[in-house]
Amino acid sequence: MQSTATVLVYSDNAGTREQVRLATGRRPAADVPAVEFIECATLPAVLKQLDKGGIDVCVLDGEAVPAGGMGVCRQIKDEIFRCPPVLVLMGRPQDAWLATWSRADAAVTLPVEPVEFADALAGLLRKGRAAA
Repeated sequence: MQSTATVLVYSDNAGTREQVRLATGRRPAADVPAVEFIECATLPAVLKQLDKGGIDVCVLDGEAVPAGGMGVCRQIKDEIFRCPPVLVLMGRPQDAWLATWSRADAAVTLPVEPVEFADALAGLLRKGRAAA
């Protein structure tokens, strides 16, 4: 098993990025690698990091402005070769259809609920490991 997994976290809100870090801890589950975070507050920063490669999972804030995470998700799924799995943070459960439209691999609601978030993130990390 690899020693660490790299998780890109996109949100214009530093508090949301902190919620993601705190909900994850060092690792979201015992059977996945420890996590290192790359935090981005703008769409250009997200695209730059994805172009560099090495991202295992993206966590995108659907409530970010001016580029919302669901639109960003759809864009990177179209534009990034071998796009990593994406977990979208939704403002309300009724936005699940938008997460489906965006082609997100998983979605959870804000504010981040630690157990739900860690389970979703661990699932995507396992999926990524299985594909590799």
